[in-house]
Amino acid sequence: RRDVISGGVLPLASAAPGQDGMERGEAKMKRSQPPWSPPTEVKQPELRLYNSLTRSKEIFRPQNGKNVLWYCCGPTVYDASHMGHARSYISFDILRRILMNYFKYDVFYCMNITDVDDKIIKRARQNHLFDKYREKNLAPTQLLQDIKAALKPFTVKLAETTDPDKKQMLERINHTVLSSLKVLEDMIQQAFPKGEITQQAQVLLVEAKDILSDWLDVQFGSQVTDNTIFSKLPKYWEGEYHKDMDELNVLPADVLTRVSEYIPEIVQFVQQVVDNHYGYISNGSVYFDTVKFDSNEKHSYAKLVPEAVGDQQALHEGEGDLSISADRLSEKRSPNDFALWKASKPGEPAWDSPWGKGRPGWHIECSAMAGTILGESMDIHGGGFDLRFPHHDNELAQSEAYFENDHWVRYFLHTGHLTIAGCKMSKSLKNFITIKEALNANTSRQLRLAFLMHSWKDTLDYSSNTMESAIQYEKFLNEFFLNVKDILRTPTDFTGQFEKWEEKEVALNKRFYEKKSAVHKALCDNIDTRTVIEELRTLVSQCNTYIAAKKSNKELPNRMLLRTIATYLTEILKIFGAIEGEEPIGFPVRGDGQNLNLETTVMPYLKVLSDFREGVRQIAREKKVSEVLQLCDGLRDDILPELGVRFEDHEGLCTVVKLVDRETLLREREEKKKIEEAKIRKKEEAAQKKRELEAVKLAKMKIPPSEMFRLEKEKYSKFDENGFPTHDTEGKELSKGQSKKLRKLYETQEKLYNEYVQTLQNGSTS
Repeated sequence: RRDVISGGVLPLASAAPGQDGMERGEAKMKRSQPPWSPPTEVKQPELRLYNSLTRSKEIFRPQNGKNVLWYCCGPTVYDASHMGHARSYISFDILRRILMNYFKYDVFYCMNITDVDDKIIKRARQNHLFDKYREKNLAPTQLLQDIKAALKPFTVKLAETTDPDKKQMLERINHTVLSSLKVLEDMIQQAFPKGEITQQAQVLLVEAKDILSDWLDVQFGSQVTDNTIFSKLPKYWEGEYHKDMDELNVLPADVLTRVSEYIPEIVQFVQQVVDNHYGYISNGSVYFDTVKFDSNEKHSYAKLVPEAVGDQQALHEGEGDLSISADRLSEKRSPNDFALWKASKPGEPAWDSPWGKGRPGWHIECSAMAGTILGESMDIHGGGFDLRFPHHDNELAQSEAYFENDHWVRYFLHTGHLTIAGCKMSKSLKNFITIKEALNANTSRQLRLAFLMHSWKDTLDYSSNTMESAIQYEKFLNEFFLNVKDILRTPTDFTGQFEKWEEKEVALNKRFYEKKSAVHKALCDNIDTRTVIEELRTLVSQCNTYIAAKKSNKELPNRMLLRTIATYLTEILKIFGAIEGEEPIGFPVRGDGQNLNLETTVMPYLKVLSDFREGVRQIAREKKVSEVLQLCDGLRDDILPELGVRFEDHEGLCTVVKLVDRETLLREREEKKKIEEAKIRKKEEAAQKKRELEAVKLAKMKIPPSEMFRLEKEKYSKFDENGFPTHDTEGKELSKGQSKKLRKLYETQEKLYNEYVQTLQNGSTS
């Protein structure tokens, strides 16, 4: 062997005997890394969504990787948005946010505004005619005459109505109008003052608006030719809708399409359906040939609700009130066919088309706009449960007829119905609560939490109980966040925030990761937010138990662990749209200027005040100055709640400082006051009862034993020399058993009486 040093060669010392053999042995036994095997793979849950096309939960696989094309049916804007709208749009907002921010899909969200529709045309026309009628300021007698005339067709309509809910609504209107009409008639007959009669006439005019509007529309609707009337109404209500969505923290669509802006695209779409031999022209209108479409082996009509085919009531509702006259229906080859393009009648808006002046059918609007923006196939189509048939089934048919495919929609999502305290909600039945009314009663966060506490695809009952559950859940979470923030404010140096983990911390952390896994599993299972909400509730309860145990031992909870958990909870709620803002933990606390973070601004000053107050209390306790302690309590109980500040005193621990909504604190103060008053009242009642019992006992003690049985003349007739009974009222001698029982009573009374006498003697002695 040789060593090479600086390019030279030097001889090595000769090896000792046997050394080479040892080296060769070591070479043969050279150590190497042991075999390695990966851990057993645990199958992770995959996202599944309930697909109305199969009526089951299907694995969600977008057509183009992480890109998701989503179309949502928007509102028909002819009146105020109501909680039925909120049911769909909050629910879809939650799903959209979760797909984007939790599952990290790139969602392209398109929604339409229906601003051309039978409902809009009729409502706009009727509003216009009613306003013109009111401007005439007709005499009360003429108003009576007109309303009586309007009641005749209304009464016929009422008699022909078979739907029980609609009939009840019409009966209610009829009763209200007849009652008000009778009042006005009586006032005129009895020659009431003119001013009072005019006032009652205005009341009647308002109450009879629906009846008069229908009557006026039948007579003069065809004479309305100003097209601005039909655009003014939807434009106003669309603006109100967007304001409501903003208040509800619903994300705006990436693309918003209006029917009035896509008429050329709709005409082209209809023409292509006709060219593909699935549409036919009849009397200036164009209809979809459901029989021709369904007979093609590539296509199937009514994929969503095949059992509803032939439901004429549903089909008529889908066509619209202005499109179901006998002459219109006679234009169809099959009763199941539906309008793609409607020839406009006098009093309706109209656009040019190859088939003459007309307007789009309801169903074609979504198909043409969605097809223009999203192409021949989309990943998700969303809408309310009641839109499945005929609207969405007709959308599917005409779109697949246009594109000549069988997969225009891959996943159809339908949100559940909304009921009001168990009753069906319907704008047409005048049984609805507007979003603005709902927001006057609860915050947008509370409404969203109520929706999160229910499955997005099932019926949700909007009631006081539902909202109270959401309010209490919000309060429960907020208290936890406030407690964690207070713990994190405890002074420490940088290294001091990393505390040793004991058994309690290890156990809580294990539960935390179990809950994270459960949340993920629930979100994969058709985005089951109801289960997520309960898992988060359990996690917070476990944290609260941990905090209470540490504090009872006068120990500070582990701040890093609680921060991690609170941050996770906040992130999940942000994903759900229940928290806005950049705060890492909890619900944001803002001042009157929404850009001001109140907590960051004022908390340092409140902490100084809290520490100063605690020092004052300590001195006051040592010096036994009760007046100062009362002032400190007054600051906590009366002054600070008015400013939205809560001080929580804990024996042996620092005061907890929390910023809470002022109304919440004042409500808590009133509840606390009521509880204290109830305690005092209960205490006074107990004292009064005690006094009454003592009075009864005293009265009983005053009776000598020799007299106690003599007072019961209805039971006994003879007594011995000590007043003890010997015979009953019938003169029969008492048995030994009876005498034994009475003797015990006699001896007890004798003892009581002796105590009473002793008390008197002690009193006179003293």
